[in-house]
Amino acid sequence: MSFDTLGLSAELLRAISGQGYNQPTPIQSKAIPVILGGRDILAGAQTGTGKTAAFTLPMLQRLSRKNINNGRRPVRALVLTPTRELAAQVAASVTDYGRYLPLKSTVIFGGVKINPQIDKLRRGVDILVATPGRLLDHARQKTVDLSQVEILVLDEADRMLDMGFIHDIRKVLAMLPKGKARQNLLFSATFSNEIKQLADKLLNQPELIEVARRNTTAEQISQVVHPVDKNRKRELLSHMIGSRNWRQVLVFARTKHGANRLAQQLDKDGLSAAAIHGNKSQGARTKALAGFKNGSVRVLVATDIAARGLDIDQLPHVVNFELPNVPEDYIHRIGRTGRAGNQGEAVSLVCVDELKQLRDIERLLKREIPKLVLEGYEPDPSIVAQPIKQGGNNQGRNSNRGRSQPGKHAANKQRSRSAAKKAGTGQQEAGSNRFKGKRTSSKNKGKRGHGKSAETQGNSPYRQARAA
Repeated sequence: MSFDTLGLSAELLRAISGQGYNQPTPIQSKAIPVILGGRDILAGAQTGTGKTAAFTLPMLQRLSRKNINNGRRPVRALVLTPTRELAAQVAASVTDYGRYLPLKSTVIFGGVKINPQIDKLRRGVDILVATPGRLLDHARQKTVDLSQVEILVLDEADRMLDMGFIHDIRKVLAMLPKGKARQNLLFSATFSNEIKQLADKLLNQPELIEVARRNTTAEQISQVVHPVDKNRKRELLSHMIGSRNWRQVLVFARTKHGANRLAQQLDKDGLSAAAIHGNKSQGARTKALAGFKNGSVRVLVATDIAARGLDIDQLPHVVNFELPNVPEDYIHRIGRTGRAGNQGEAVSLVCVDELKQLRDIERLLKREIPKLVLEGYEPDPSIVAQPIKQGGNNQGRNSNRGRSQPGKHAANKQRSRSAAKKAGTGQQEAGSNRFKGKRTSSKNKGKRGHGKSAETQGNSPYRQARAA
């Protein structure tokens, strides 16, 4: 199948060709005709599947069908995203694919000055890409009018709910025109009960589009768990990057402070590293990402929220320095690699404290992730599991707004408390387990390189934890 068969205009086909694309991805083949037909959709698509173009292309075509007057342009399409980086990525796609159409667009998000955004909105735009927090800032200042929105897109809706944006989304929905036909497009990598509830309220007889089994990872991503003691994780990470000559590695840390500390430690190890998270200014985030893409930064250490929207061509390696508290975040993390059909590698460094998180991830994936104990980094069987500290990781709405809003984080706080309670309970269950995996053997122990690694078997503490 080619893009010519999807009913797209000559202007869009020309733009697609200019971007070097010839064939649509599965999500594009399924979603574009439905959106062109005016239907609401609920689309399940992992990152790296081409979902941005799946809604951008038909949205541009539907908007371009109407004559555009020479007066001030009203916002006719609104795209909401959870993070600044994803908003910028979507906005770039709108510009690239719409370059031959008489449509105007802009993007607004926090962390930057608001006045330039106000100027662009005053001049009028057809398409507005925004993060919820900054959009509401404009609404309070009466610098944006959403009364004529014809198309609403919620991109990575699951992440927006995870970040506590549900109240902001409801406020935005209240600003949209009442009693007027509006097309609603909801894209999500995972389908939780909250997503289903939101879809029931927002969508009108939607077409359900899925390109993979729900809550799964891409097949082209190889996954492995390396059991290791917590205090040796950084040492092992540095050793792997150096000995395997990894030139571009995205590493996930659980907290902002942890991301900063790890980046500094890796720098001291001689590995150029930078951290990216919600407390960083937009300028610092942009600089770190640019360095990572051009190769001057070898290791990018990120938190879950900051990593959303990172679109890096052929990123080969993703490392979970710490497992996420929310199992679905594992899918989003490793989805940064193996994009657009490329091969990718996802490595997780897991200590005894994280057995509960690992068990939850494997339950979500409905599969066991292979475990490899690396020689010289065997876990100490005498170490007892400790509860994972919660806190310092609430990167909800403030990460996109650039200022604190006391008293408006009840959803996030409750979620953190629930996660902490679950983690504490799970770790008590797994506390008596030990890493007893089969050790690796190598004739080059202590030298540069690993030698052979063996998969843990027999009475693995992971299997015990899963049975607990």
